[in-house]
Amino acid sequence: MLVQERSTPKSPKTQIRTLPTLHSHRFSESKSLDFSTWLSDNVYRVVTILLLIVTVAALFFLRNVGDSAALLCFQSQTAALEKIQFPKINWNSIASIPASSNLYPEFRSEQWIVVSVSNYPSDSLRKLVKMKGWQVLAIGNSLTPADWALKGAIYLSLDEQSKLGFRVVEYLPYDSFVRKTVGYLFAIQHGAKKIFDVDDRGEVIDGDLGKHFDVQLVGEGARQEIILQYSHENPNRTVVNPYIHFGQRSVWPRGLPLENVGEIGHEEFYTEIFGGKQFIQQGISNGLPDVDSVFYFTRKSGLEAFDIRFDERAPKVALPQGMMVPINSFNTLYHTSAFWALMLPVSISTMASDILRGYWGQRLLWEIGGYVVVYPPTVHRYDKIEAYPFSEERDLHVNVGRLIKFLNSWRSSKHRLFEKILELSFVMAEEGFWTEKDVKFTAAWLQDLIAVGYQQPRLMSLELDRPRATIGDGDRKEFVPQKLPSIHLGVEETGTVSYEIGNLIRWRKFFGNVVLVMFCSGPVERTALEWRLLYGRIFKTVIILSETKNADLVVEEGRLDHAYKYLPKVFDTYSGAEGFLFLQDDTILNYWNLLQADKSKLWITDKVSKSWTTVSAESSDWFTKQSNMVKKIVSMMPVHFQVSHKQSVASENSLTICSSEVFYIPRRFVSDFLDLHGLVGDLEIHHKVAIPLFFTAMDSVQNFDPVLSTMNYREKPLATNSSTIYSVHVPAVHPWNVSSEQDFIKLVRIMAEGDPLLAELV
Repeated sequence: MLVQERSTPKSPKTQIRTLPTLHSHRFSESKSLDFSTWLSDNVYRVVTILLLIVTVAALFFLRNVGDSAALLCFQSQTAALEKIQFPKINWNSIASIPASSNLYPEFRSEQWIVVSVSNYPSDSLRKLVKMKGWQVLAIGNSLTPADWALKGAIYLSLDEQSKLGFRVVEYLPYDSFVRKTVGYLFAIQHGAKKIFDVDDRGEVIDGDLGKHFDVQLVGEGARQEIILQYSHENPNRTVVNPYIHFGQRSVWPRGLPLENVGEIGHEEFYTEIFGGKQFIQQGISNGLPDVDSVFYFTRKSGLEAFDIRFDERAPKVALPQGMMVPINSFNTLYHTSAFWALMLPVSISTMASDILRGYWGQRLLWEIGGYVVVYPPTVHRYDKIEAYPFSEERDLHVNVGRLIKFLNSWRSSKHRLFEKILELSFVMAEEGFWTEKDVKFTAAWLQDLIAVGYQQPRLMSLELDRPRATIGDGDRKEFVPQKLPSIHLGVEETGTVSYEIGNLIRWRKFFGNVVLVMFCSGPVERTALEWRLLYGRIFKTVIILSETKNADLVVEEGRLDHAYKYLPKVFDTYSGAEGFLFLQDDTILNYWNLLQADKSKLWITDKVSKSWTTVSAESSDWFTKQSNMVKKIVSMMPVHFQVSHKQSVASENSLTICSSEVFYIPRRFVSDFLDLHGLVGDLEIHHKVAIPLFFTAMDSVQNFDPVLSTMNYREKPLATNSSTIYSVHVPAVHPWNVSSEQDFIKLVRIMAEGDPLLAELV
């Protein structure tokens, strides 16, 4: 979550008292120093000091004793200072900014291509300029060469942008593609009815946008047709990977939540919708499709350029209300009814700006009865094999899943679209999806739209709030996507992929409602996304704990020696989960070997001799202290816990230790775990002692599922990871060190023997 920096309020300037002038008689004979004389001469000083003492004492009293009324007053004042201010706009007094007041005052065009340029014109851009009926508008930034020029294109330099009179310019970074916002306003001001949002490496296939997109929605050139639509039968399905529909099930778009990457099955059936309101049209790109850095880095090892192809014959597909899809700024057509949705946020990371804009815009599009349609390949983008930093996407991997859920639940009682837009931007800032800067930016954007003559669309009733229509047999439309070969690193998929995908579906079905809680001792900034990518395909979700909190990566703070104390919070958050699997990052889970386990039983390494041991409580001072705490907890246990525990321990003078790198707690034992956790209270009992204590109290060791008993386990790690330790035939392997992306790639390659689809990650 983003944390907005806020400046502390400035204290009023201290009033400086003028010093008295030194007179010549200053060192004359001193007066008598009796107390009454001294007091009369210094009474104001005494009063000042007394007031100061009383004030400090009062503050100390309020701070430590708790004068709740005064403290609440102070806290409320502080909260008021930090509260995000909702912009006040007088919608009826916004002065117009006519085209005649700036560059090209007489020029008008209905069809615009807006592109950001940081280098000299590319070959792709030169071809865009030649497309008949479209005007190219190139937006410069601080990286653009000073002598940039291209015949047939309108170019706006930083200096020219600053003279247009748009309010948004004040908020735009100098070196970013989000300056395209100026271009959108310029195009609207000069008669735009359609805006094609693209980058300078996109080459339109066959040089004709009208051949691929629905450029005309009304009039003679409009195609009045019925469009295939994703089924709304499952209301809990809120986001889809459109690449599957177009034949590439192992590729995912930038902006798809990583927890949805493993959903690779095609649609059982579709429905249909009448065309005409596809105000936002997202095209698919051949060559280098819009993929995230996780895909880009893990699917290639060197300088190979991606050349991924999609099914050109697959029909376009619409999204019903309640379902979303990632939308980018590389290959998207906007119609006039959706021009307000072109605003690129400025307070979030660069590669997240257009994606968050897309989800924000889709939600608001439902308010006017519009929808998004995804089209078969419209452009070919060339892979320049450039660095693709994770940091530029941090707001994607952290926030996008939560954002989609939030947007689907958001409702507004406002009666005009622009009021709803401003309200949503405000609430998104309160929720931490972006900062107050984007609230102000939204206000500026909406005012600029009105100033250049844009008319906001009328609202329509939200279909989400209506009862869902039953989908009958006659409403079901079938389309089975092609399974195009995915060639990554020269390895082509074959017919065995169906078997491999079938396995993935079985694993997902088995663990799909199990939460994985992972403790990372290694550097989370290098491994958190990778762990989520690896295990997020299989489990319901992946919770990551670490000694150091990382809000950007959604890593919670926790101590390994007390990791069990964090579990009640996870239990409460995921109250519908079937079970909870704990795993340390030095232990590798071969999930394909766990399908025979009973998910209604406890799993732990009680039969792994080097992991589960019994020691004498008198072996050391630490063992003695831990043993005494165990005895205290056992003495407070209800009879069923106490009897079960005592049946499993050798004697009262012994202490059971379990390394506890991996264990599983089913839903039916959660309440027992919470009861035992409550008995611990503030006692500093160690994780390695608490877990075996809890497990033996919850159930007899004879009832534990033995699934982990055959894991490969060594007490001491080797200097380097060794393939002699790892085996695909065991349920888990310990120890194994992953502290970098290269370590992760090596691990995935060796695990691919058990899960062949992992080979596509590297």
